[in-house]
Amino acid sequence: MKDKLLIVISTDNADSIMKFPLLYGGVSLPRDYWKRVHVMFWGASIMQARDNKIIREKVLSMQKDGVEFSSCIVCAQEYEAVESLEYIGIPCNHTGELLTEALKSEEWSVLTI
Repeated sequence: MKDKLLIVISTDNADSIMKFPLLYGGVSLPRDYWKRVHVMFWGASIMQARDNKIIREKVLSMQKDGVEFSSCIVCAQEYEAVESLEYIGIPCNHTGELLTEALKSEEWSVLTI
């Protein structure tokens, strides 16, 4: 049974980030929609996670509820965002490994924005 959710965000649209993946991801654990939620910033979304105060505050709030985060290390380096992301608890790593595992798994659902 699928009980883990991986949300991959690649859009740079702050309004879309707040009103869909972070909104849904933020309520998913408290409402028991999923047992595990992992949000992955990839591509242009990294600029929003680096620069947008509201998104950064939402990430910190979601972490308190148990939502996990990560960011593509290659993208974060290109956007000079590694230090800023890791400061708020978003590890920068090779996210392709988790994405591949989730795509092949019977336990994960993958949502891409």
